[in-house]
Amino acid sequence: MKFADDSFEPYVLNLPTTEPIPLICDSPHSGCIYPADFQSCLALSVLRTGEDAYVDELWATLPSVGATLLAANFPRTYIDPNRDIDDIDPNILAEPWTTELHPTEKSRLGHGLVWSMARDQPIYDRKLWAAEVLNRIATYHQPYHEALSRQIELAHERFGGVWHLNLHSMPADSYAVLQIDTDKPLADFVLGDRDGTTCDPTLTGIIEDFLLERGYTVARNDPFKGVALIARIGRPQQNRHSLQIEVNRALYMNEETYEKAASFKALQGDLAQLSVRVAGFVKSLL
Repeated sequence: MKFADDSFEPYVLNLPTTEPIPLICDSPHSGCIYPADFQSCLALSVLRTGEDAYVDELWATLPSVGATLLAANFPRTYIDPNRDIDDIDPNILAEPWTTELHPTEKSRLGHGLVWSMARDQPIYDRKLWAAEVLNRIATYHQPYHEALSRQIELAHERFGGVWHLNLHSMPADSYAVLQIDTDKPLADFVLGDRDGTTCDPTLTGIIEDFLLERGYTVARNDPFKGVALIARIGRPQQNRHSLQIEVNRALYMNEETYEKAASFKALQGDLAQLSVRVAGFVKSLL
């Protein structure tokens, strides 16, 4: 991670290194280059709690099985590519927005399009001007969505179907972060398909079975169902399938120091094998 002195590319696009298949994957929250105009009042160590640190690395072998992997370079605390552009809390703005806003529960938690809170601490000691939010949308959010949409549409046009994996990590205390009062343990992996509406259940089952075979615990849609990206992409009736995969950060990193744990390589290896399994499923349908 670093603070940028100059402008930088909003994403990295890793294309297949072998025969392409219609498996498009994205890591929207692993970005760790902080734009110079962020002007947060928080320490970087607190801002980094929003990062899905190393998720793009965990899934780095995807292109070797024919998949495409898109990863954001910018941090979600600056602007979140997994939110719709009207998911803004008007209370964080210094002036009225240009169109009607539709803040969701994420905005109430301070995690809307533009985050206002990190670990229960205000990210800003000021209100944001509409122009600076619009600039974030145009410079980072929109290009990311355009790149992902381009790959989705190219795959669907070429193969008649597309399978999308939306890749994330989750804090070990996710229930507390989400203000959910429960004593149940957080699973190692959470598979989100918005309650079965965005993905062929066969693919979800294949991934779940693989992870269970490897000794991991798996939950579906609890506590993460998937947000804007899979809601937009996942239309199984059109042979467009989208699944969110959350991995518990405690499996691979120290959440206080952001250092990779000794178990990082083993998890990375398991996800490489899972990528092979998913690619085999996709190929079987072509």
